[in-house]
Amino acid sequence: MNTESIFQLTITGDGVALDGILGLPKQPRGIIAFAHGSGSGRFSPRNQFVARVLEAGGFATLLLDLLSPEEADDQRKIFNIDLLADRLLLAQAWLHTHAQTSGLRLGYFGASTGAGAALQAAAREPQAVGAVVSRGGRPDLAGPYLSRVTAPTLLLVGGDDGPVIGMNEEAMNQLTCQKDLIIIPGASHLFEEPGTLEQVAKEALRWFQRYLSPASHRTKEFRQ
Repeated sequence: MNTESIFQLTITGDGVALDGILGLPKQPRGIIAFAHGSGSGRFSPRNQFVARVLEAGGFATLLLDLLSPEEADDQRKIFNIDLLADRLLLAQAWLHTHAQTSGLRLGYFGASTGAGAALQAAAREPQAVGAVVSRGGRPDLAGPYLSRVTAPTLLLVGGDDGPVIGMNEEAMNQLTCQKDLIIIPGASHLFEEPGTLEQVAKEALRWFQRYLSPASHRTKEFRQ
């Protein structure tokens, strides 16, 4: 594993405190912020697995709870894509001003409903993000923002996830950026089948390696 340090942190702003895990490899090539799906957070075993693969490939990662513990019990907020995108932009602003991550190109990795939030955030501040990857995502939830996304976007969908395949195919028609849709055979919505999550991580790493520029500076000492 290429990870040099893993830190627990809290990002504050807009009257909320969001807990996260920052993984910093030596001389990171970029940083990937994760937008989790409904009912999930920074301890998601699937996203943690993908994060470890990205870190081994030289990318820093931020696994962040986009909702506070109290908000996570509120169904209205779990599916509030505007709110989730706001929180992702809050994290993006923190990453661009924090000493250890300010010089790194940013990518988003969105899962399920988090993919809608990631795409909306990418459309709202296109200059801030270099690439987006969606895993079993609901890009349709980004609605009218899809046509405004400029960051290269990769959609990964399980071959056995019928309804979500259709949603991603429709999103592909609306996206005008560099884009690709990969359907992973034999995978369900959560990619629990042997080897399928590994393929997700491999494709995500390849996408970020292609579209995020290498960092030009060494990681500094981390201070919260």
